[in-house]
Amino acid sequence: MNARILIVEDEPKLAGLLHDYLQQSGFTPWVLDNGLEVVPWVRAQSPDLILLDLMLPGKDGLDICKEIRAFSTVPILMVTARVEEIDRLLGLELGADDYICKPFSPREVVARVKTVLRRAGAPTLQASGLVLDESRYKATLHGQDLDLTAVEFKLLQFLGAHPGRIYSRAQLMDRIYPDQRTVGDRTIDSHVKKLRKKIAVAAPGEELIHSVYGVGYKFEE
Repeated sequence: MNARILIVEDEPKLAGLLHDYLQQSGFTPWVLDNGLEVVPWVRAQSPDLILLDLMLPGKDGLDICKEIRAFSTVPILMVTARVEEIDRLLGLELGADDYICKPFSPREVVARVKTVLRRAGAPTLQASGLVLDESRYKATLHGQDLDLTAVEFKLLQFLGAHPGRIYSRAQLMDRIYPDQRTVGDRTIDSHVKKLRKKIAVAAPGEELIHSVYGVGYKFEE
């Protein structure tokens, strides 16, 4: 496979064990043990997947994941001993691709890494000129990267999968925020506004997300 895997883990024995198992499985692993080093390293090296521990010195995994998602769609496999954080790890705003709970076997991690990498790279054509790759939260329109946040991606993906169907703000909120968090009434409007701006940059004059007065939004080419 020879995929480049960044291991972010501050327990030396565990990091070494993961490094050895991944290397034996044909991957090229690197190890970082401080949260402050991760984002600059990812920007410079562009790994194929990140194994990201939740609890780290310097900066925690949740903040790191959010920062990376602002500029990269690299698959992120979160590692945690805090079971109560699982819902947040897979939250749309964070954009983690999968998680694994401690304690785990190194073989389990290798298997999960292979699964996540297999999922990455199978783009789905949602509309003429629009390509969405769910595994990497990557959207392109006429070949141009839209550079969407994870929330914007999910919004576009959901509406695009049901062209012509009108969804209320409440329905879209339920889809995008499945944990029922408390957010403002106009959160969806804000996401749609930003999404439209990015679409307009890639394809001036082409409107994909339409407002239906008093009801909500729909996707139409």
